[in-house]
Amino acid sequence: MTPARKKLFRVALAVPVLGLAALGASPQIDAQVLSGHNSDAPVDYAADRIELQDKQNRVVLTGNVDVKQAELRLRAARTVVNFTNAGSMQIQRITASGGVVVTRSDEVATGDVGIYDFNQKIITMTGNATIKRGNGDTLRGGRLVVDLKSGVSSASGGQGGRVSGTFSVPKQNGN
Repeated sequence: MTPARKKLFRVALAVPVLGLAALGASPQIDAQVLSGHNSDAPVDYAADRIELQDKQNRVVLTGNVDVKQAELRLRAARTVVNFTNAGSMQIQRITASGGVVVTRSDEVATGDVGIYDFNQKIITMTGNATIKRGNGDTLRGGRLVVDLKSGVSSASGGQGGRVSGTFSVPKQNGN
């Protein structure tokens, strides 16, 4: 996508995000989602079972996995946490599967698989991927990518290679 086209999409976000889909946007659209997240905050987790695989530099969490970082929350059936072991564990990536739900405030992203790349500060959702906002805006695609640095998200793929969605329209008083 050209820089001019990206700028156009960002400007268009002054109207509800998903209006772009209704206006016949290309199979990939950009949206502001999860902007302002502190991706350097500590990561807390809970699960029914944990397995530390030291030689593989990973931790496997299974059963009702709940991972929190600042206001961001990830829930799934299973996650694999990859880390480096340079004196202390430094998280590199979390790969979640099984009904993945990522929430922050009134925003909810869901998918079959979710990958949170801590180095790139990017969350990728695949398989039945959806982003919903509290006001009724919804975006669906085969793949959603959320850039936590810029707050810009893109959607692509989906059924027939298209994205789809719904956007809310403000109610007019007396008209």
